[in-house]
Amino acid sequence: MNNNKQHLSYYVINGITLYRIVTAPLLLVLLFLKQYDLFKWLLAVSFFTDLIDGFLARKYKVTSILGTKLDSIGDDLTVAVAVTGLFVIFPEFIRQQKWVFIILLALFLIQMAYAFTRYGKMTNFHTWLAKTAALLQGIFLLLTFFTGQPYLLLFYTAAIVTMLELIEEIILVYLLPEWKMNVRGLYWVLTRKKAV
Repeated sequence: MNNNKQHLSYYVINGITLYRIVTAPLLLVLLFLKQYDLFKWLLAVSFFTDLIDGFLARKYKVTSILGTKLDSIGDDLTVAVAVTGLFVIFPEFIRQQKWVFIILLALFLIQMAYAFTRYGKMTNFHTWLAKTAALLQGIFLLLTFFTGQPYLLLFYTAAIVTMLELIEEIILVYLLPEWKMNVRGLYWVLTRKKAV
């Protein structure tokens, strides 16, 4: 019975994660049809599922490599669609902050290229800094879409934390010769290396 419950939890949690992946193309369609109200509400649901799937996976002890990969894909697609929404709905804000977006994109591409070169796949480390960055990104994006106004302090905070997170992931790829799931962060990797 316990085993059946764990199998059911596994499928339900991965189903919640899959929602973000399946919804991403629909969000793009809504965006380009100028259905901004529906877009922002479904985007909010996507960000909410990102909050709960990881929590449920840990609570019911059903973490897996597949679940981690799906979660990262869902996260990246959700953020990509939300940023596309910024480009469509707030083009002037994007023009004003173009260098911040260029730096973020460059760091993201470096991190992805390095991970694929070293491991043949995305990092999917899910560090504490990555979780913090995702939370700040989600708050900034949702507040922007729901209030119709980008908040600069929140934007810069989210951008700086995201830059630090991407730099941390690049360093982690350098330090970890083999891919690992759910790495807590650079501090934990360095203290573990000293202990060995």
